[in-house]
Amino acid sequence: MSKEGRMFPFPQPHGETKIILGEWWSSDVETLVNQANKLGLPPPTSDSHTINGKPGPLFPCSSKHTFSMEVEAGKTYLLRIINAALNDELFFAIAGHNMTVVEIDAVYTKPFTTRVILIAPGQTTNVLIKADQPRSRYFMAARPFMDAPVPVDNKTVTAILHYKGIPNTVLPSMPKLPAPNNTNVALRYNNRLRSLNSPQFPAKVPLKVDRHLFYTVGLGANPCSSCQNGTQLTASLNNITFVMPKVGLLQAHYFHIKGVFKTDFPDRPPVPFNYTGVPLTANLGTSLGTRLSKVAFNSTIELVLQDTNLLTVESHPFHLHGFNFFVVGSGVGNFDPSKDPAKFNLVDPPERNTVGVPTGGWTAIRFRADNPGVWFMHCHLELHTMWGLKMAFVVENGKSPEESIIPPPKDLPPC
Repeated sequence: MSKEGRMFPFPQPHGETKIILGEWWSSDVETLVNQANKLGLPPPTSDSHTINGKPGPLFPCSSKHTFSMEVEAGKTYLLRIINAALNDELFFAIAGHNMTVVEIDAVYTKPFTTRVILIAPGQTTNVLIKADQPRSRYFMAARPFMDAPVPVDNKTVTAILHYKGIPNTVLPSMPKLPAPNNTNVALRYNNRLRSLNSPQFPAKVPLKVDRHLFYTVGLGANPCSSCQNGTQLTASLNNITFVMPKVGLLQAHYFHIKGVFKTDFPDRPPVPFNYTGVPLTANLGTSLGTRLSKVAFNSTIELVLQDTNLLTVESHPFHLHGFNFFVVGSGVGNFDPSKDPAKFNLVDPPERNTVGVPTGGWTAIRFRADNPGVWFMHCHLELHTMWGLKMAFVVENGKSPEESIIPPPKDLPPC
């Protein structure tokens, strides 16, 4: 049953388990980040991935640090899978078992069966599994998806699906995970996601668009005399690297504090170019600023996020605070405003709060700005958001108090 006590819109599972996918560094993460920033380089990749905090037996000294889930033959279980890793999109599979995807980012989907799921940092995926295989022990496993020439922690984390009554001495079988650079599996999986769109759980897709936005997603390099190569690696949207202010954005907006941010974030990039052509290795400088985009209350927004080949193309999972959005389209290469919108799914597109922009491709999302306030939108790869791959929307108040920002609580700690 769901939290409100309503029945799930799928067969009731016998039990449910949370599967939290994470990353582990042997050294102090803050120290590694500070050292890397001084050099203008990315910090080292993680030393292992974890499932519910444990790396599993494929890592040295880890046989006792393995998560195990007991199941009874013939029963169905709901797995609530969360990608809490900092920098890695992950493939996840269970040896011998199909998974039925029923929910993404807390929104029900049309159920479909798959051998493997793809889940980006910040995303959640709920799947049903049936314990319908010969009683034994089976590995659940995850490892990164990365189809660009970017280093990742490509080691495999495992946990165990353990049929009741089977001794621990039985060696688990391993699932067949896609190759880390298998773009086809990634695109095919994402294309299968659809909102349930039932009378009880309708997909309220905005059909009329008040404002069209087009944001390029790019890496870059700015001059830095103290850095190792004389440059600091950076990232930007529409060639703007976001600078975090010293005063909270919402505070500055609510109390009309001047000089904290500007509301001149551009609706499209300053200079159009062949976004996904040959790698661009010159003119990699970005402009720095705390620039936000002002949005009218209850207006409908269509935003196309376009990956670019500045330094390298790469898949970027984008997360929007304060809203769910509908993923109405995506594709490989440059977005074509004259042809691509005709292919948008405006009936049952997936509704979520974090979406992957494909490597060397684009994603189009729509949402209704009915939540007043200041809302970040950022790449959910920690490395990129740290480098400034973010911006924020200032959603104006509506006409009534119900459509306006509520005042801060009296005991709000100062920023």
